[in-house]
Parts: sequence; structure tokens; C-alpha cells
Amino acid sequence: MKILVTGAMGQLGTCIKAVTEKYATLEFSFKSSKDLDISNAQAVHMAFTNNKYDYCINCAAYTQVDNAEDEKEKATAINVNGAQNLAKACAKTSTVLIHISTDFVFDGKKKIPYTEDDKVGPTGVYGQTKYLGEQQIQKNLKHYFIIRTSWLYSEFGHNFMKTMLRLGKEKDELSVVNDQIGTPTYAVDLAAFILRIITLKSDAYGLYHYSNEGVASWYDFAKTIFDLSNTTINLKSVTGDAYPTKAERPKYSVLDKAKVKDTFKIRVPSWEDGLQRAIKVNKL
Repeated sequence: MKILVTGAMGQLGTCIKAVTEKYATLEFSFKSSKDLDISNAQAVHMAFTNNKYDYCINCAAYTQVDNAEDEKEKATAINVNGAQNLAKACAKTSTVLIHISTDFVFDGKKKIPYTEDDKVGPTGVYGQTKYLGEQQIQKNLKHYFIIRTSWLYSEFGHNFMKTMLRLGKEKDELSVVNDQIGTPTYAVDLAAFILRIITLKSDAYGLYHYSNEGVASWYDFAKTIFDLSNTTINLKSVTGDAYPTKAERPKYSVLDKAKVKDTFKIRVPSWEDGLQRAIKVNKL
């Protein structure tokens, strides 16, 4: 099977590339944003015309949450128009689209995990554009998997874990917010789940939530990073008011995984387990 991976230089694309050796029967084509700009309809059309793909994993996204407030046009071009372009190309070529979305489609006012049936209510441009992208896929394509995830990190690229590990070496003291609640997700675990969908040749198309198991604040996440990496630092717990941001974040965005576990018969690792593996690999 031939698989196109867009946004290949990003964190998730890099994680998929890192595990491909375990999937000898799959043929991957990795395209960075420079190789394939998904916001360019003609470029997408040509990419699918010149090649026959069985699957397209769309890891391309505008993910700079605060910058999106000032760059709505750019975020829309990638997150909405890009998703639409891929959906239309996949529809014409009978390609299954696996698209990555976000917990930021929710407003964070719930106190229990969000299911796929819960009403969305994004509070900023990033979440809004990601939700509009989901709608474009659902409107233009039948054979798709939309996977909402949260708080992605890994040993690759720029992310919270790597930032904390760097700051732990540079600083004696650090303050991290304690009133935003979600679930850290090891991108390698998400990559493995995506490839499971493909190897199963699943036709259980639709919308799914996938993150690691468990609940944490950013403070909890940071504390566990320092504990597991044996980093000594004075870590202070503060409310989000101490660090005002341009874009409003959901206060609570834990995702319910019941549907994905039942459909694909998978065990979802805890976020602590994922973090332990990521830190171990990061040290190598």
C-alpha cells in the first residue's frame, strides 16, 4: 500500500517516519510543506494525479495558537482550505484520508471527558480553523478518519517536554500553570495508532478521539518530566492569569477514548507511560 504523509517535517510526521521500519509492507511518500503546500489546490491536484495513493495521512497544520489570532488568513489557508483540497483529491482518487485534528475545537467548559458527539465551541482562531477543516472533509469525502488529539510531544521538534528539559538545565526556578487540564500525548503512540488503522484496512470511517490515558495540568506534566529526568528545579504552581496569552485556551480538554478503544480493540497507554518512554529515547 502506498501512503502519502503531508507535513512530514513536523512532529507527528517525523514520528511516523521513525517507526516505518516496522511496516515493511507499506510504501511511504513523505512530503514537507515545501514539497507539497496543501493550501495550493493545483499542487495537491497534481500530487494525486501523478501518483496513486491508498492513504493520505495529513499531518500538515498551522498550529501556532497565539499567532493564529493575528494570522487568521494563513491559518485558514492551511487548516481549512488545505483540508478541503486534500479531501477533494482523495475523493477523486479513492484515497482514504487520515486527518489530525485537536482538542482545541472544544470550549473547555465541561468537567468530564469530551466524546465525539459533544458540541464543539472553539475559543480561538486555531480551534475554529481546525473545526472548519473537519467540516470540509466530512462534506467532501466519505472515506476518512478524523482523529482529534491533545498536547502532543515527542523527542522530535519543538514541544513542551523538550522545552522543560532545556529550561531544567538553564534555570533554578520555574512557574507552570495548574488550571489548564488535559492529557499529554506521546506522538509516537499516535503514529502507531494511525498505522494500525492502515494495517487493519479498517472501514470504520469517521471521527475519533485519541490521546494517551489520564488527566494532568501543565504543572503536573512539567513536574513529571523533571521527576523522570532526575532534574532538580524549584517548580512553582501558578494560575493561567500569571501568563496571559493572546488566544484563550480550553480550561479542560480531556478526550474520551471509549469509541477508539472499542472500535480498534487497542490498549491506550497512560500519559506517564508515554512520557517515560519519550524521556528514555530522548536521552539516547
